Amino acid sequence: AGLAADGMKPVCAIYSTFLQRGYDQVVHDVAIQKLPVRFAMDRAGLVGADGATHAGSFDIGFMGALPGMVLMAAADEADLAAMIATSLEIDDRPSAFRYPRGDGVGVEIPELAAPLEIGKGRVVREGTTVAILSLGTRLQESLKAADVLAARGVSATVADARFAKPLDADLILRLAREHECLITVEEGAMGGFGAFVLQLLAEKGALDAGLKIRTLHLPDVFQDQDNPVAMYATAGLNADHIAAAALQALGVEATRAVRA
Repeated sequence: AGLAADGMKPVCAIYSTFLQRGYDQVVHDVAIQKLPVRFAMDRAGLVGADGATHAGSFDIGFMGALPGMVLMAAADEADLAAMIATSLEIDDRPSAFRYPRGDGVGVEIPELAAPLEIGKGRVVREGTTVAILSLGTRLQESLKAADVLAARGVSATVADARFAKPLDADLILRLAREHECLITVEEGAMGGFGAFVLQLLAEKGALDAGLKIRTLHLPDVFQDQDNPVAMYATAGLNADHIAAAALQALGVEATRAVRA
């Protein structure tokens, strides 16, 4: 905070779960003063062998609650590079970006990443019936879920929210307006991204016309350690579970078993 107040561009690189211990300082020393400190939150989501003490489950909720905070979640390596560049351009308020432990997706990283437009997501795949709105690295599983749905004759749009705060209201309202069903997917606990989206839709009256919506998030438990793939399957956040949630919302019986 002191470095930011003196005009520097500090980046606080910290595990998401360890940031919980410094939350009072984030609130009082950074957010209230609107200081441009950047929080690089590693170990976002489930981490595997390190277990519940290192799982970054809660940062979307507690960071997203702070007035003025810009909160991003990277879907892949290129996204992360762009979010670092974005945070370094924000000089009037705090910002944070989350990313997981482990290997990346394998996309090419630009030599010089361009900053993102604040509060704007992107549509990765166009469809008609279901909209899957992903925040973070569940984007790849969301795309696989769209393939599962396509095999059942259900067309799905897949979007990458990029920002948990500020939300891309235009994108979210368009997805709600143009699709029968909206599924949000995040690597965080209840009270996070899905809750933010629901609040926006409620405030704008977008739930009044019968939109079918499901919010997929980490379950309300501290999960035992395992490999991340198995942990996300147990959490109901892999492709088959995402597709099953959409089919259930549409009233379509799934004929294939969901793989755990």
